Amino acid sequence: MPDLPARGPEVLVPLFDQVVEESGAHGGLLLLLPPGEPMLFAALLSGFPAKYAGPWTRIWLQSNFAIARSARERRQIWMGPNERALLYPESAVAAPYPYAVVDTPLVTGDTLWGVLNLLWPGSHPSEPVPEELKVVDAGAHRLSELLNRCAEDGRPVRPHRRPLIVPRQEANRYRADEARAGAQFAERLPGGGLGMNLEGEVTFVTATAAELLGTSTSDLIGALPWVALPWLGDLMYEDSYRRALFTRLPTSFTALRPPDVWLSFRLFPGASGISVRVQRTAAPAENAIPGIAARRAEAAALTPSTDEAPTRVGSLYHLMQLATVLSEAVEVQDIVKIVCSPVMSAFDAEGIALLTVDGARLRLLGHRGLTEEATRMIDGRLVDTTTPAARCILEQEALFFSSPQEMDHAFAGWSDRSRLSAFALMPLTALGRPVGCVAFGYREPHRFGSGYRTLFTSLSGLLAQALDRAQLYDTQHQLARRLQDLLLPTALPEIPGLQVAARYRPATRGVEIGGDFYDLIRLDSGCAAAIGDVQGHNVTAAALMGQVRTAVHATAGARPDEVLTRANKLLTDLDAGLFTSCLYAHVDFAAHRAVLATAGHPPPLLLDPEGQVTILDVPPGPLLGIEPGALYTPMEIPLPPGSALLLYTDGLVETPGTDIDVSLAELADHLQRAAGSPPDAIADGLLGQAPGSTAGTDDVALILIRREDDHH
Repeated sequence: MPDLPARGPEVLVPLFDQVVEESGAHGGLLLLLPPGEPMLFAALLSGFPAKYAGPWTRIWLQSNFAIARSARERRQIWMGPNERALLYPESAVAAPYPYAVVDTPLVTGDTLWGVLNLLWPGSHPSEPVPEELKVVDAGAHRLSELLNRCAEDGRPVRPHRRPLIVPRQEANRYRADEARAGAQFAERLPGGGLGMNLEGEVTFVTATAAELLGTSTSDLIGALPWVALPWLGDLMYEDSYRRALFTRLPTSFTALRPPDVWLSFRLFPGASGISVRVQRTAAPAENAIPGIAARRAEAAALTPSTDEAPTRVGSLYHLMQLATVLSEAVEVQDIVKIVCSPVMSAFDAEGIALLTVDGARLRLLGHRGLTEEATRMIDGRLVDTTTPAARCILEQEALFFSSPQEMDHAFAGWSDRSRLSAFALMPLTALGRPVGCVAFGYREPHRFGSGYRTLFTSLSGLLAQALDRAQLYDTQHQLARRLQDLLLPTALPEIPGLQVAARYRPATRGVEIGGDFYDLIRLDSGCAAAIGDVQGHNVTAAALMGQVRTAVHATAGARPDEVLTRANKLLTDLDAGLFTSCLYAHVDFAAHRAVLATAGHPPPLLLDPEGQVTILDVPPGPLLGIEPGALYTPMEIPLPPGSALLLYTDGLVETPGTDIDVSLAELADHLQRAAGSPPDAIADGLLGQAPGSTAGTDDVALILIRREDDHH
């Protein structure tokens, strides 16, 4: 049976509208999570114009949004009118107004379909109203079930490129003659009156209001006030409208109509729009409004902006959110993921490419929406002027192509190769040095006005710094990792009568290389095992680790306390400024015994032949490299056939906020439960349960040695 087409979000409208209406919310969003996508896409929007939904149209799952967190943690998140800015400051940049909000994940079984986001006015109590949340939970359940049924039917619901607007329905209570009477009533009131829809467009204006505003009624109807009236072009006036829209609370401001007429505006929001009262007012004191003197001088020269990127205040959010995300990126691949997800979405692009300079050639780090032919023409290409990216980097100049004709005029055939109609290419420069470039592509012709160009320029600066930092990190990290790999044993010796398993897990990304090491040494009478941890996470720590391991290896066979004493003398003589913990064990096969000594290292565990585990309290000695004349006390234990010793570094047990004794007891319990398994299986299990196995902050090393049974 052929694949059926996906359903659009229209199928969700009745249930979405119902939950908005019954909960008393004044608007909200329904966001969907398509399979395999790293972000939520807004599918339905109610109570707000689409132009102000920009920051919420696509939300990266890893962003610091309550919506994203609700999705990640699959739990409902409520915030009172004054909580959002404190808890989620990045998400509050685009709409820094008091309103209550709840985010509810849409889930059936193990499947997350999206998030239901609902808003209440700023007058709402700080605490949620149980009856409202009951309605929200029921509505979210119905929506989740519908999404699940659609997917099971083979026609899952997918969002459109833009969220579908769900208008709030209001009863039409007035006949035509009553509407005329209402208009006459408004005309008789003192001052002037304006009616605006949720988009901000003027839908009604009294003659007095037009006179006060110094324009005609026909020039205002259908226009945005801050566009039709140049002296209202300051963002602070549009912000008052946005505040009324988001909070559903009355707001007001005072403005100067050139040359000397001061007007007060009072905005009263409702479900379908905003009513505005306009009246003359006295000039405020010079210190009542910041910049009033400059406003008097400049008011007549203000002109409306026709060249801005959409959602001017929202654009500020995009840059601040991206700056936050980029500042947390560590590796180059982190930058690539950000560019191909939230950056691409923030600028509404349909194609994107991130390139760097590798010697004399371009290297494509990541892309989305480009054809294979286009990527072949870019990746590995010499930095010359025959490709848009190369010219952008070589000349360190932004390139904008608004149409296929413009693109092909500069670079013949590029519109066909890329199957895109418009491009913006920004050079990435750090410390005066070209790092690479980022290219945004659009399927339709696209006008890049001054607003867009300013945003692209700001973004390129953020990306250049982040990419330069990430490339430096990658280079240093690869060098350190290679150094540590060379210093660790490539293979442990095979010793008759002994089963051995060793594991090493480097710290997760974001942490430099560590100094953990382990070793197994063949001796005439048996073997020696050593494990240690050099302080620090850098190349110096890794190099010092190699010297300590060499020193231990060179003195192996001596008593364990003497081995540590000699290693300590080496480190104090080197005066490296780094300290090292170390545990050394000498196993005598013939005597069925082991002798251990420790220099500030976590205690080893003994697994006896009956499967019981003991945490060995080896007499403590100082860390290597602190006291030149430090002495170490050996401890002798029985090690009969069938028993095993576990040596490990602190990364296996240390968890911030957890008592070390609790962690050691848990480790002993894991070892005891795995006692009957082969050493390799035990080692894998212990490593898998280690703290931070997915988000660790320290390296982990362990070595498990087991004496074989006599009959083995």
